[in-house]
Parts: sequence; structure tokens; C-alpha cells
Amino acid sequence: MRLLVSGGGTGGHIYPALALIERLKQVEPGTEVLYVGTTRGLENKIVPDAGIKLETMKMQGFKRSLSLENFKTIYLFLKSVHHAKSIIRDFKPDVVLGTGGYVSGAVLYAAAKHHIPTVIHEQNSVVGVTNKFLSRYVDEIAIAFAAARSQFPKGKVTMVGNPRAQQVVSQTDSQFSWTSYGLKDDVPTLMIFGGSQGAPKINKTVVDAIPQFNEREYQVIFATGQKRYDQVKELLKDVQIADNVKVVPYIKDMPAKMPKVAALVSRAGATTIAEVTALGVPTILIPSPYVTANHQVKNAQALVRKNAAVMITEDNLDARSLMVQADKIMENADLRNEMAAASRKLGKPDAADHLIKVLHKAINDHQK
Repeated sequence: MRLLVSGGGTGGHIYPALALIERLKQVEPGTEVLYVGTTRGLENKIVPDAGIKLETMKMQGFKRSLSLENFKTIYLFLKSVHHAKSIIRDFKPDVVLGTGGYVSGAVLYAAAKHHIPTVIHEQNSVVGVTNKFLSRYVDEIAIAFAAARSQFPKGKVTMVGNPRAQQVVSQTDSQFSWTSYGLKDDVPTLMIFGGSQGAPKINKTVVDAIPQFNEREYQVIFATGQKRYDQVKELLKDVQIADNVKVVPYIKDMPAKMPKVAALVSRAGATTIAEVTALGVPTILIPSPYVTANHQVKNAQALVRKNAAVMITEDNLDARSLMVQADKIMENADLRNEMAAASRKLGKPDAADHLIKVLHKAINDHQK
């Protein structure tokens, strides 16, 4: 298969695409892939590091208020559509996949106008602006949350899950040991992770809660985010930290470590939801209030309704509310097992394989 993938700006658009590509190359070794992203997005580092060829184009989003910048956005979009047509002519893809972000709007629109098979993958429960725009042009729509189905045209939608889930499940035989962090492998571990950049409110709350975590029989690993590590260490300079609590700037190779945690405290991004449901990890979700259409709250609610997670909104987050939920889960193995089972029922551990089937369907339908 010759696959052209476009998605950019945030890891939530990029990592599912990379997981899909990884699986596709396993099952179809002759696969050729070209990734099209933006000049400024995270894909500029992440995609080449994964050994995938990257082309970039300059894009920007619309301002929500009336702004002259929106005229520039329209100009860049039209210019990018022209650029995308040139890329498509040169690469000659069998199918084009969009995973979100403004750049995928130009690429998928150009592909559809060239009658190339097109598929979009929506990771969230609330459909993004770009995918809403593209939904009328593309051949197939793959979703990760049932709530997204009604937001798309009928007849095009297939539930596949998030390919990141399959990538994480493939690493459940990880030989990782908590002893590398100075912790124990035979003690339940609570991981607290506010994202690669960290989350100030979560960080401050955990700092306030550390004296209580020190006294617990379970252990805690707290990732502050690379950029905020020094700030957190400053807040902790007069706080004693017991041996059962470790504070680190970042947790590398998360898929290898997730199967080893008893419970997780995290944001409610689509990738996180895919990972925890694939593995069945009891989770305390703290949705980011700074995302479009409050979609992380809706992502979290999908798990809360099935008793697979609990949610603390950021305006209700403090050391007390965090400790109540952490103790409730970490000190009750039966509850953890119930939540884990409920979480796994929501998971799609073969999501990448399902998305590959959708790509083939789009190709085959065009050949009829």
C-alpha cells in the first residue's frame, strides 16, 4: 500500500497515525508512507524520529473573533491545497488518511478533489472543526468514541478505536521494573502524569498532597512535565519526600510502564483514554479545561458512565479531593479489579487492524 498520512499540531493527532503506520508495516511490509504536516507542529520532530518521510506546509487556524488574520488563513489554506495536489501527483498514494489538525484539511480536500480514496480518523468524542469540514468530502470516517457517530453523515462511519491502543497492548510483556526509579515491583503504584508539558494545577495539587502520600502503603510516581520540573522542585524544597514517592520530570516509553501501574491520574486526552481502556487501567481523570468544546470532559464521561474511571474537574481539584479518590482506588484491590474490567470492555486493543480494514475498503470501493 502507498499511504499518505496527514495530521499535525499536537501529539493527539500524530501518535495514532504513527501507531497505525507501525502496524501497517508489520502486516504489509512493502508499505510506502509519506507524512504531510505543518512547518511548526510537533510532527517536525516526532515523525522523522520514527523514520518516516515528512513533507511540511505552512498553515494556521481560524481566529474565533473577527480578525484580518482569517484572510491570511484562507490564503494559506488555498495555497496548501495547491501544494497538496502537487505532493499527491508525485507520491501517487493508494489512499490518504487524515488524523486531524488544519493541515489535514488541505491535504484530504485536495485528495478528494483528485478522486483519491480518503479516510479520516476522529480520536475524540467531540468532532474537530477540520474533520467536520472534511466529512462531506471523504469516503470513510473512522471513530474512537461512539458519541462522535451522530456528528458525522450517516453511512460513512465505522467504529475502530484508536490505533495507539494496539501499540500499547503489544508491549504488555515489558520487562520494565520500578526498581529503576527506586520503587518496588510488589507494591501497587499510582502514576500521576499531566502530559508531556505538565499541568500547573495538577502539579500544585500533588505538591500539596505529598505529605499525605508519604504516609500511604502504596507508592507514587509523579511526572511534572519537562518544562515545569524546576518549578515543582522549588515548591518542594522544604517538603520531605518519603521513599514511596518519586518526582520525575518526564516518563519515557509510557507503553512499557502503563501495564505496571495499579492506577493512573491524568488528563482525558484521546490517546490516554485509548491506552487505559486497552490495558484496563483504573483512572482518575482530570480533564483539561483549555481544549476546544470541552471535549476532554466528554471523553472522561464515556469512562465514568461505565465505572471505568472517576473524574475530578479542575475547578474541584485540590489535595483533599485527589487524596479521597486516590485512597479509594489504591487501598481497595477489589474496586481496582472492577474498574479494570469495566475499562477493558471499552477498549479496542485491535484498533489499528480495524483502521487498516477501513483503508482497504476505501481503496476497494474506488476500484469497483
